[in-house]
Amino acid sequence: MSIPSPALSDSARCPCGSGDVLGACCGPVLRHERRAGTAQALMRSRYTAFALRDLEHLLASWHPRTRPAPEELTESLRPDVRWLRLEVLATERGGPFDDTGTVEFIAISKSPQGRHKQHEVSRFVREDGAWYYVDGDA
Repeated sequence: MSIPSPALSDSARCPCGSGDVLGACCGPVLRHERRAGTAQALMRSRYTAFALRDLEHLLASWHPRTRPAPEELTESLRPDVRWLRLEVLATERGGPFDDTGTVEFIAISKSPQGRHKQHEVSRFVREDGAWYYVDGDA
């Protein structure tokens, strides 16, 4: 399934809101040049993948046990949905020496129907050195 993605250069600010440029932040994770080192880094890369409509990264970073079918993500990846801002509220565990972690965040998007605020506590697991999104509570 091909979804048109907005162009963004590595020198542009990363959509995840870290304050860094894409090429030093989420870009290498999305391009599979390096793994996310923490659960929060993976969560930020997933937000960036939503903003850039990178279906491949979203599916690859989702734990196989809970991964949805690609068509289930098309609503969030529509070209008329703009991801505006990410706020990380809290993290628990999820560091480089942990195997599980949670990240609480608010993601703001805008569509023709108006603004949407997604507040979630996401659960992550690390297997074979790679972090995966498992699920979340809204």
